[in-house]
Amino acid sequence: MNNILTPGKLFSTTEKRLTEFFSMIGGLSNFSIRFLKEVFLPPYEIEQIRKHMIELGMKTLPIVGVTGFIIGLVIAMQLSPVLKRFGAEAFLPGSVGISIVRELGPVICALIFAGRVSSGIGAELGSMRVTEQIDAMEVSGVNPFRYLVVTRIFATTFILPILTVYVIFISLIGAYIAVVLVQNMTWAYYLDRVIFAVEFGDAIPGVSKTFVFGFIVGLVGSYKGYTAENGTEGVGKASTSAVVVSSLLILIFDMVLVKLTLWIWPTVK
Repeated sequence: MNNILTPGKLFSTTEKRLTEFFSMIGGLSNFSIRFLKEVFLPPYEIEQIRKHMIELGMKTLPIVGVTGFIIGLVIAMQLSPVLKRFGAEAFLPGSVGISIVRELGPVICALIFAGRVSSGIGAELGSMRVTEQIDAMEVSGVNPFRYLVVTRIFATTFILPILTVYVIFISLIGAYIAVVLVQNMTWAYYLDRVIFAVEFGDAIPGVSKTFVFGFIVGLVGSYKGYTAENGTEGVGKASTSAVVVSSLLILIFDMVLVKLTLWIWPTVK
């Protein structure tokens, strides 16, 4: 009987969840402000940034590559019968190219990157927090925030756009294979149609917003790990919640950035 969810318990649970949510938003805001203050102050941990960019990028490269290839293949196979219904098969390469470059490539890559990297950062920093390694760094005079957090956020911010360009290229190859299977199209003609359809203004907004996505992944993962508590249980929660929160924020910011770029870019062109 104690497990029955009464209106009072429901209200109390909802209030607690809302309090935790707004507390997390406030913590992320303060965390990002502190990052912006610390990132411009010397000494600059260039070697650590380079190390994290190589490590995070190389370990994520295979999974985003496979995902991008499958996405391109599936999108082309799904679009082909739809366009054929309206007698627009010739627009298949251009349609696939625009959808991958503008939206699918950046967002899918960011979500895979969040699942792979944000959880890893949360678990790593969380373990250091609960084992008091971060406290030991503070006692020894080392700034743990700059050494552990700033370097990781900086690395994720600038490695994700590179991965996105790679995913877009692999996705277009996967789409070409699907096009060959349904239309027997040559690579030269396919590439010509994609280049003809995809303008410079399609690539810039798609790749540019991944800087924001990369910042979100590094920020959320570092925040969850850096503020972890309650021992190993807290490390597990930090790792799990880092993936959920970063993925949700990526989708929310993608919606905002799409509207923003659609509003700004026509005036720029």
